[in-house]
Amino acid sequence: MAKTTGLIHGDVFLEHHTGPGNPECPERLSAVMQRLGEAGLVAELDCAAPRAISDEELERIHPAAYIERVERAAEGGFGWVDSPDANLGPASKQVLRLAAGAAVDAVDRVLRGEWLRAFVATRPPGHHAEESLAMGFCFFNNIALAARHAQTVHGLERVAIVDWDVH
Repeated sequence: MAKTTGLIHGDVFLEHHTGPGNPECPERLSAVMQRLGEAGLVAELDCAAPRAISDEELERIHPAAYIERVERAAEGGFGWVDSPDANLGPASKQVLRLAAGAAVDAVDRVLRGEWLRAFVATRPPGHHAEESLAMGFCFFNNIALAARHAQTVHGLERVAIVDWDVH
């Protein structure tokens, strides 16, 4: 039977450290992957490594000055951008680009017919970030980037986004 659901994931997402006591921590993603493994689901998925998003793709949503500001802060090591809940660590610059790239890659794979659906197990999350504002543990809006990619590259006119986020 052909594998119809793709999974984009990588241990690199565990390297995004947000500091002690932050609820958006590596253990959240480890728990998700552990449960998928225990349920035997990973064996049923077509697994792929993440790819980094390009500047051109990022700039479809975020201005270049904002991208530079976020990445400069990440290069500085531990700290935060715009909001105390948007924490960065030394590996965050690479991880942020990989998380956003994974969302865009999932869109490509589904719309090319390689997968019927995709699950992107990455962090940090990306649905709270605004055009020029990091917030809610998010730096780049991976969801908006994926939707804009579907429109720009694949010609979709409208994209529905269902944000299932429990607060």
